Amino acid sequence: MQMFVEEVMELVELTSLRGALVGLPGVNGLSTEQRKRLTIAVELVANPSIIFMDEPTSGLDARAAAIVMRTVRNTVDTGRTVVCTIHQPSIDIFEAFDELFLMKRGGEEIYVGPLGHNSCHLIDYFEGIQGVRKIKDGYNPATWMLEVTTLAQEDILGINFAEVYKNSDLYQRNKALISELSTPPPGSKDLHFPTQFSQSFFTQCMACLWKQHKSYWRNPSYTATRIFFTTVIALIFGTIFLNLGKKINKRQDLFNSLGSMYAAVLFIGIQNGQTVQPIVDVERTVFYREKAAGMYSALPYAFAQVLIEIPHIFLQTVVYGLIVYSLIGFDWTAAKFFWYMFFMFFTFMYFTFYGMMAVAMTPNSDIAAIVSTAFYCIWNIFAGFLIPRPRIPIWWRWYSWACPVAWTLYGLVASQYGDITYATLEDGEVVQDYIRRYFGFRHDYLGYVATAVVGFAVLFAFVFAFSIKVFNFQRR
Repeated sequence: MQMFVEEVMELVELTSLRGALVGLPGVNGLSTEQRKRLTIAVELVANPSIIFMDEPTSGLDARAAAIVMRTVRNTVDTGRTVVCTIHQPSIDIFEAFDELFLMKRGGEEIYVGPLGHNSCHLIDYFEGIQGVRKIKDGYNPATWMLEVTTLAQEDILGINFAEVYKNSDLYQRNKALISELSTPPPGSKDLHFPTQFSQSFFTQCMACLWKQHKSYWRNPSYTATRIFFTTVIALIFGTIFLNLGKKINKRQDLFNSLGSMYAAVLFIGIQNGQTVQPIVDVERTVFYREKAAGMYSALPYAFAQVLIEIPHIFLQTVVYGLIVYSLIGFDWTAAKFFWYMFFMFFTFMYFTFYGMMAVAMTPNSDIAAIVSTAFYCIWNIFAGFLIPRPRIPIWWRWYSWACPVAWTLYGLVASQYGDITYATLEDGEVVQDYIRRYFGFRHDYLGYVATAVVGFAVLFAFVFAFSIKVFNFQRR
């Protein structure tokens, strides 16, 4: 397989670009002409016997168009059939074709046959029609054939080129060839494919995961920016709230410590949700094209897009957790440290998956950013820090249970302070009792809270996969 890929790359002259990033059109990465050759190469890897191309030279200058058509010609020379529409071809590009299928306005055939050397067969056919003007020396045959077959020329000459073609020997030869090729050989069977895709679901998942890994690895700015932002926020919070985790005898110190958790969840979580959206938006565009080509289905792509984020989020959690936990000075016990890392990991994860879900349910990342930001504001209000859950009006309290940030704050606060019975506040109230009375957080409910946080991550990932499978926002 690797040898075949190398052969295709050499065929379409992409060997020198093997390590290049495709990038965004008009922004970075490959040029338009290189993208067209890459698109051809992607189709050739499937080793098709026939390839259809829709105006492969559109939007290209003369040099770029010549390079693309040289690639097309190289493809034909390997024994494959290439059928493509062409728009205003130059003489050199027009001469690269072997056969021509020419239609008049309305879709009627007026010439179907070989071009010949220097378009001799095409020229002979139309010059053989009485009244058609001869082509000038050096004139583009493509331009000439369009000029002499217009509706105005038909009116002047008093003929119908479609009728002329149907009464020609060329038409009879084509009909005979079609009839011959349409008859299946004895003993042959109709083509049958047991599945829509050539590979199993597991193979599709592994291929998509490998592709996503390469895409992320060659786009370090995304991961590097996220890790850098996380490190900076961790250092800021850690130094602002330095050693505050051990100061639990005053309500204000306790609130400051809880505020550091609350602010970090919103700052870093929202940043995760926002930065992933342009990445998924671009990847979805590639997915549309590759799914249409029959490479893989929606679920393997969604599986890979979700799974590739997990190790990056884990690294982000480790960087943030170690810095903040040590600087703020929380209790260095295995259970408390585990719960802190657990809740931060799944919080970063569900924020990321929420951003991906918003893109999958909207046409582009711009609209997704607007929609998701509205929910971030609501989550901020119902998180349980600005307004503790017991103080929220009963008719709105239901939403605090549906707010993922509220569950994260529950888990972080209850795991760190919900079991402290040896310390009291200014008025003599035990810290555990105060946390339970004021916030409604119970340490013995940590298992349920952990399940809820994991559930939100799974829910957002599932809705992302479902939306990718169901919604299609392609413009054509």
